[in-house]
Amino acid sequence: MDNAVCRLTGCEFPLFAFSHCRDVVVAVSKAGGFGVLGATRFTPEQLEEELAWIDEHIDGAPYGVDVLVPETVDPRVADFADNAQRAEAISAQHRDFTAGLLNQYGVAVSPDEVVRYEGRAGITPENGFAQMEVAFRHPIRLIANALGIAPAEMIAEGKRRGIPVAALVGAKEHALRQAAAGVDIIVAQGGEAGGHCGEVSTLVLIPEVVRALKAAGQDIPVLAAGGIMTGAQMAAMMAAGAQGAWTGSVWLATTEAETSEAFRDKMVAARSRDTVRSRSRTGKPARQLKTAWHEAWDGEGSPGTLPMPLMGMVSEPAFQRIEKAVINGNEEARALVSYFVGQGVGLIDQVRSAKGVVQDFREEFAEAVLGLTSMLE
Repeated sequence: MDNAVCRLTGCEFPLFAFSHCRDVVVAVSKAGGFGVLGATRFTPEQLEEELAWIDEHIDGAPYGVDVLVPETVDPRVADFADNAQRAEAISAQHRDFTAGLLNQYGVAVSPDEVVRYEGRAGITPENGFAQMEVAFRHPIRLIANALGIAPAEMIAEGKRRGIPVAALVGAKEHALRQAAAGVDIIVAQGGEAGGHCGEVSTLVLIPEVVRALKAAGQDIPVLAAGGIMTGAQMAAMMAAGAQGAWTGSVWLATTEAETSEAFRDKMVAARSRDTVRSRSRTGKPARQLKTAWHEAWDGEGSPGTLPMPLMGMVSEPAFQRIEKAVINGNEEARALVSYFVGQGVGLIDQVRSAKGVVQDFREEFAEAVLGLTSMLE
């Protein structure tokens, strides 16, 4: 395929696969798509190891990195200089509530053990900028940012190195701001998406963003994101003006993914209505598989969710303990197993290989395009 996105990134088929798993990134890129490694879960040192591994195994195929440099920081945490200070700010009430919830499902933990963090890991400006520096030391063909305007430093370094900068948006006004800032690719993500997302549906958002950019004289390609699980959906979004698809949830149900067997089983069984936008994992609205964790944190007895990144310093260790408990045979803990996933989860009916997903997308895309074309004959 030949369009602006393919020319900018060097990909053969504009199916972008966001994943926290290096194996998925490599498999997708080698199959003709474009793997994008989500860096948030890593420290800068860990990210260096992940990217070095990708460089060694991807056989020269193009890939990218997605970092999170928040544009705005909650005033309640703005003065903290590091994660140690942030950890101290998490109240005894929040620690007690978390420990009580976990123990209710047989996951033994004391309030003193609730908060755990590693170095600079987490969604913080300092970690995001450090990850950005690491990413630019590797032969990436794209760097993306979410949670606000892409940093000026990222845009400037991208232009200096000839590396396109992508930015995720959830509304047309956000797209216009990103375009004015100088990004090269807009990822318009609808509310169906997993992880951090807005409220406007993908079906409405894509033509809205494409039209707004065109009216403003901005010739910037748009990738469609949110709920896209098939090649036919990808074709539909490209018919609406997008130049490719940015996908995430579909890769969670692959054999290479970082997700546990317990979560993949839940994905196959889940309906599209089994997800929820909640602040109870990161501190900002993020769509994930709904469980008793979300019902408790969003319920009346909750002490209230914490701002980013404090909420992640509570939730991520908790979910690691939950997964470990299930592996060790605690069936009660299975009720808490969750991860970021979009409403497209209702379209997942089996676990496939990442290469197989790319092949299915290609075939479904071609079939959809040919079907539409045949109507014009």
